[in-house]
Amino acid sequence: MLRFLLLCCLCLIATAIPASDAASDPASLQRGAVRRESFWSPALGARKRVEVYLPPSYRRPGHENTRYPVAVYLHGKWGDETDWVIKGHLAATMDSLIGAGMPEMLVVMPDGDDGWWMSWVEGVDLDECARTPHRGEPPELFCVPHPRYDTYVAHDLVAWVDATYRTLAQPASRAIGGVSMGGYGAITIAARYPEVFSAAASHAGILTPGLFADSSSLATTGRVTWRVSRTTNELQRATGARWEGMYPMFGVDSATWRVRDPATLLLTQQARGEPLPSLFIDVARGDEVLKQNRVFRAALAAHDIPLTYVESEGDHSWANYRASLSRALWFLAGRLARLPAAS
Repeated sequence: MLRFLLLCCLCLIATAIPASDAASDPASLQRGAVRRESFWSPALGARKRVEVYLPPSYRRPGHENTRYPVAVYLHGKWGDETDWVIKGHLAATMDSLIGAGMPEMLVVMPDGDDGWWMSWVEGVDLDECARTPHRGEPPELFCVPHPRYDTYVAHDLVAWVDATYRTLAQPASRAIGGVSMGGYGAITIAARYPEVFSAAASHAGILTPGLFADSSSLATTGRVTWRVSRTTNELQRATGARWEGMYPMFGVDSATWRVRDPATLLLTQQARGEPLPSLFIDVARGDEVLKQNRVFRAALAAHDIPLTYVESEGDHSWANYRASLSRALWFLAGRLARLPAAS
């Protein structure tokens, strides 16, 4: 009887230990942790939410002075800051890769609404935005007065992360990645802000937004050709049902689209003599954006801009993004500068 009571007491003590208390749970020190945070963005004029993956050693005794590289990871259209953890299994993937020898880094996942991770051509009608449902969120979490999403990421988010966590606050130690709309954002932000990011990854990114099938030559050549849009009508044809959700950001003129085109931004960066980011691009052969990615690759190859490019089987789905995530994270982690780890 005494032995039974002793066992019961030990069970009660064990269940009282908080699962999040790393010091009391040595096994948790072998895994990373995800923190949910929020911060004020002056660029947007709004408070935004963010999830932060901390690698296993971040909380271990003896690493209090260790600083880490950072990868920012962006969600796609109709997504939010939880997508890469919940749908993409990013935390579990990071734990597995680090266990296999990948260098550690923080991964920061901000909420970017449906803003295309850019500064919009048009402003926001806050009243109309408030009338538009978005995942059941209140308008103050989705409708921002100043849609400057690239500044929000490159300036506000990076400054907050560097002030809040032990990071290596230098461009050589920062990368950015994303999926679909977030893939577009990752490449364009890396091109616009070489003083902030040195590497970028795109999963099924919208990398040639104005690309469309031109059937005007069908009668003479017997085939449909692809080219970048030159008129508003062609832009509408290229984007189809996505037009209403794109023209406020990109504009209605091909000139405003061109300066927001990922390949154009990188070529401009090259012409200025600015450092180019290390690039990783992956896309599935059954993905609707496959042609966009191939045109992007060809544009960079024509100007000798290097990139790692991967095509695989699959489609525009989270199953495929999860399958490609490991390659991208390993690529980024291997290209970020770091300091010797604390002993």
